[in-house]
Amino acid sequence: MGRTGNGKSATGNSILGKKAFKSQKSSLGITRSSELRSCARNNGQIINVIDTPGMFDLSRGTDYITREIVKCIDLASNTGIHAVLLVFSTKNRFSQEEAATVKTLQNLFGFKIMDYAIVLFTGGDEFEFDDDDDDNIVTFEDYLRDIPVPLKDILIACNNRCLLFDNKTRSETKKNEQVNNLLAMVNEVIAQNGGHPFTHTLFHSTKLEEKLNEVKSKLESQIADEREARRKAEEKLQEMQKRFDDQIRDQNKLLVEVLRRPVEVKVVKECPIL
Repeated sequence: MGRTGNGKSATGNSILGKKAFKSQKSSLGITRSSELRSCARNNGQIINVIDTPGMFDLSRGTDYITREIVKCIDLASNTGIHAVLLVFSTKNRFSQEEAATVKTLQNLFGFKIMDYAIVLFTGGDEFEFDDDDDDNIVTFEDYLRDIPVPLKDILIACNNRCLLFDNKTRSETKKNEQVNNLLAMVNEVIAQNGGHPFTHTLFHSTKLEEKLNEVKSKLESQIADEREARRKAEEKLQEMQKRFDDQIRDQNKLLVEVLRRPVEVKVVKECPIL
């Protein structure tokens, strides 16, 4: 899951080791609906990956988001969810939409969902350096130290589980290494949760209408809460602006009064020079 343009589909292709999802640069987003693709690894393990559109952009409307979340739930209902990858890009500015991702997940599925969450950063090619590069290079560790506080809070909510992916690399060694690191982290998540995948009451509901109504109700409640919070923030901002304007007006008034006061000039007799 992640914002449009963060590289979710490219990451899915890297995990599966093949071009399973359509992926290309586009400001509008290529993935229109949730899709499930699978692959069999050399050891016989089956990997299932669900690629999603930008589901947590509330500007899309609750009907669209509800439909996509329910579809995602249906795709995962047979096996459950072993890990939720929150995909961010080191090349894109962290957005308000992304800051609301964790809150939306928790509102829909409860706090337990974060026990299965892993933060995955794309843009690993940005941290590839030659031996001739300057000493003032920025490492991934440097990048993490400077990320915005809301993103740090998301990392904390995920128990600091995070990885860096380079979806552009042509090195087979690096491709295998980053996928193996991810799967090792997924196995740790599963072990920490008693070997059980994440499930929710929505997963077991057989009636589509019930799923739609429950998800939509939670989303609309969240939107209403965010609108109220935005309204209060705007009121506070207006109040601060008014106080600031009043202070400026008072200071200007005082300055005018000072400038209008007559200036008293004292004449000092010069002493003769001997």
